[in-house]
Amino acid sequence: MTTKFLFDVDGTLTDARKPIDPEFEKFMLDFVCNHHCIIVTGSDRPKTLEQIGLTLTNTFSRVYHCSGNHMFVGAQEQRRNTWSLSKEQYKFLEDQLDRIEYSEKTGNHIEQRIGTANFSICGRNADWQQRAQYVEWEEHNHAREIVALAFNEQFDDVVAQVAGETSLDIFPIGCDKGQVLDDFKDSRTIFFGDNCFPGGNDHSAAQASTHFHQIDRGYKQTWEILKKKYI
Repeated sequence: MTTKFLFDVDGTLTDARKPIDPEFEKFMLDFVCNHHCIIVTGSDRPKTLEQIGLTLTNTFSRVYHCSGNHMFVGAQEQRRNTWSLSKEQYKFLEDQLDRIEYSEKTGNHIEQRIGTANFSICGRNADWQQRAQYVEWEEHNHAREIVALAFNEQFDDVVAQVAGETSLDIFPIGCDKGQVLDDFKDSRTIFFGDNCFPGGNDHSAAQASTHFHQIDRGYKQTWEILKKKYI
């Protein structure tokens, strides 16, 4: 049975929203050339290319962007989901944002992606210092979990899940990262992600995989596991 390695990006192959470490990139290029490897990320294609580069991205056998809703083989698009937020859902998120008492809202809080949407309380315009401040605030306030719970109670055909360090991913039921595993039912699958816990956007892919690794210490932990267990 073929083993396929599936990787999240933010917090797994890179630090959140940052480019891949050059030495780890060299390691991954070699690993991907010698194993069946797939990317499964909540980010869109431009952000993925920005973080891990065109060469490494296209070396993976498949790349699933936007939680599996936009799939590429090499540079060729193979599949895309046309879902978008309804006006009611968008307004609900705007109201939640207005209600939350967080001082540094930087803009670009609701981002429509291919087949998914992303919601950020601090805003995707935040710089690294503002992101770090939000992460510290979020540890004590759990605002993303509160918004996700309220959203999921309001809408029964769409799901909001904690994603990355600062945001929520939103998509139709069944159109999360777990859908990717339907393409690999005849394979042994090993998933690496930093949000494999219930309510996290890696949870469905982790549960649908043969085995998974919860990554709590970033790409260095992924690197350690690959070297120790799979080389």
